[in-house]
Amino acid sequence: MSSAAAPARPSARAVTLAGIQAPIKARLDRVVPELQRVAAHELPLIQQVSQHLLQARGKLFRPTLTLLASDVEGRGEDAAVTLSAAIELMHLATLVHDDSVDHSVKRRGLPTLNKTFSHEVSVIMGDYLYARALGALVRLENLTVVRIMTDVTAELAIGEMRQLGAMDTLDFSEDAYVKTVSSKTGSLLAAACETGSLFGAARHQAALARYGELLGIAFQIADDLLDYGDTSVTGKPSGLDLMEHKVTLPLIGALKAITPAARKRVEALFAAAEPSDALVAEVKGLVAESGGLEYAHQRGAEFAEAAHQTLAPLPDTPARAALADAIVYVMERVS
Repeated sequence: MSSAAAPARPSARAVTLAGIQAPIKARLDRVVPELQRVAAHELPLIQQVSQHLLQARGKLFRPTLTLLASDVEGRGEDAAVTLSAAIELMHLATLVHDDSVDHSVKRRGLPTLNKTFSHEVSVIMGDYLYARALGALVRLENLTVVRIMTDVTAELAIGEMRQLGAMDTLDFSEDAYVKTVSSKTGSLLAAACETGSLFGAARHQAALARYGELLGIAFQIADDLLDYGDTSVTGKPSGLDLMEHKVTLPLIGALKAITPAARKRVEALFAAAEPSDALVAEVKGLVAESGGLEYAHQRGAEFAEAAHQTLAPLPDTPARAALADAIVYVMERVS
């Protein structure tokens, strides 16, 4: 099997999540039942909250990466299924805590835990999910996996604190943004890939960790761009980041070239406790006019290309091809 070059880039239109998941579908189908098993408890409130969370779960992108990483040199170990479930539980825990910090009322079209139950239940349930995930990891009896995942738990909190600790929001630099995104999104994708490699492709541990980190940064940039998109296309409310006074790469890019008058409108938005829909729409337009969207697209493409290059040392297998497809999927998704 050749490993001399990165895999060819597929046509964006040919890439689907189902296609990416095809090489590991049989094991991926076991992740949700395993997730339910790990999170289970007889306490009725925990059962209620868990059921709500699983109803709102996403597309199992992180477990997909974990299983693909384990299969880079052929069929990985079955323990990667439990690992994938634990990683997805940790991801759910971060979402629960994020929604609680942001006082969000909806996630993926459904009411958040803090809306359905309470802020207190959200915080405690997030902690519970972390604990159950780490318990499952300990039972895998792989100390390296435990170390990686406990480190990433701290890194996720550090990323949140980086964002909350910004003294002057509009002076949040691109370097600070990349560090924050690397902590909040890149670290978990890196861990998903790195730990997956330990159950079937351990000699590619470093390459897969770097792939996951770069993919995570590209993923977050693409996600930030969706917030400036058309709701009828993305299926998500647009402008939420601006409404919540979050500085993301499109705005950072725009602020490099924005006129003084336009900057004053941005400052007015960030000074308003509850910006009006009209002001949010105006600033969205100013970001587009100032080249912020193009700038973020370009930077995202650079991180995506760097992720693609990390795959060059890997053997030419269906799993490596699927990991290459995942880069295109991340950059081209519309929801």
